[in-house]
Amino acid sequence: MNTDAGLLEWLLDSDPALRWQVERDLAGAPHDVWGATRARIATEGFGARLLALQDPDGQWAGGAFFPSDFDFHGPEAAEGAGQPWTATTWTLNTLREWGLDASVLAGTAELLDRNSRWEYENLPYWGGEVDCCINASTLANGTWLGADVERLAGWFPEHQLADGGWNCEWVEGSTRSSFHSTLNVLKGLLYHEIATGGSDRLRAARHTAEEYLLVRRLLYSLSSGELVGSWAPRFAYPFRWLYSALHAADHFRAAAVHDGTAPDPRLADAIAVIRDARQSDGTWVQERRHPGRVWFEMDVPPGEPSKWLTFHATRVLAWWDGAAQH
Repeated sequence: MNTDAGLLEWLLDSDPALRWQVERDLAGAPHDVWGATRARIATEGFGARLLALQDPDGQWAGGAFFPSDFDFHGPEAAEGAGQPWTATTWTLNTLREWGLDASVLAGTAELLDRNSRWEYENLPYWGGEVDCCINASTLANGTWLGADVERLAGWFPEHQLADGGWNCEWVEGSTRSSFHSTLNVLKGLLYHEIATGGSDRLRAARHTAEEYLLVRRLLYSLSSGELVGSWAPRFAYPFRWLYSALHAADHFRAAAVHDGTAPDPRLADAIAVIRDARQSDGTWVQERRHPGRVWFEMDVPPGEPSKWLTFHATRVLAWWDGAAQH
């Protein structure tokens, strides 16, 4: 992979949660090198810090999706305040996406089965609830930790909307898919499929939802042709649940690698947005932070070059450009 030596050195000088991915996907290091770095997530840096914050009952912050002390009627719940990112589901998402070996959390699936309930109707943790984004995270995290989430997997085709995607507001009657919700479900389905082999039904649901985003070129309203939202071309890490062209392109790269397919030409507009955001020194800048309570900051403040965004964007462009060369 052609990555500038200075840029690569800068990226490698990072927390093990990021460094091992840079070694594997950009530096071309052998398995024993990046594997050893990956193992350090459990004992060093960000990963070790999050693991140390786990409650004895298996949860984080005492809750499934919200901390146990969250006031649903207080200032923290006001519009624009941002949701807290400290509870169990968000912490598991982070550790899983960083590549923590599930064996480090041995017994956590059983603890959550006994002790954790969703804030929605007190439903049991591994059964999911009604929010498709929450259920997608639960599907991926359960698959990772060895929980029985096969019944939950069948929930997604049953709740796929007529236009091909999903919307977390379907319970309020929405019949139009959301870019945010659809991407979150796609990520959960792909993780489950890679880990388990999936099924024809779930694979078809994934491909249908990917088509929903592709016909919109990852950026545009199908009805008006206009940019779907000002958030689409703005990049921030951690990705959280929010959609961006980079967040979506990162999924389509992973899906194409898994499927053994070439990049879809309809990604070109999103790739151009990603390429245009690259600074003259080869980095990508943190454009915003998603508001809300965090355990600690995992990336730089807005306006500064982000190693996480630079890694993801460089990897996406290398995949796209590499396919074009062949």
